[in-house]
Amino acid sequence: MKRRKFSAKMKAQVALEAIKNDATVEELAQRFDVHPSQVRTWKSDFLTNAEKVFIKESHKGECEDRHLAQLERKVGQQAIEIDFLKKNFTRYRKGNV
Repeated sequence: MKRRKFSAKMKAQVALEAIKNDATVEELAQRFDVHPSQVRTWKSDFLTNAEKVFIKESHKGECEDRHLAQLERKVGQQAIEIDFLKKNFTRYRKGNV
């Protein structure tokens, strides 16, 4: 059985309908042809992530900048470790040949 994929727009629509409480979860599941647990999951995800809509762009940029700086530090550290290992491996190999 092939797994179905749903668009973000469709998931949001189902979640909003579930939040309205105009129909039961089972009714919504039947109307949108999905499993009731899927409706509950999308509703929960929607409510959990709703606050992200109101985060200011400047704050998003700060978070991304911090994450980028962290990744750059990690890459730098790995470059140092690789250089160290190359140097020591060459010395080790020359001594054991």
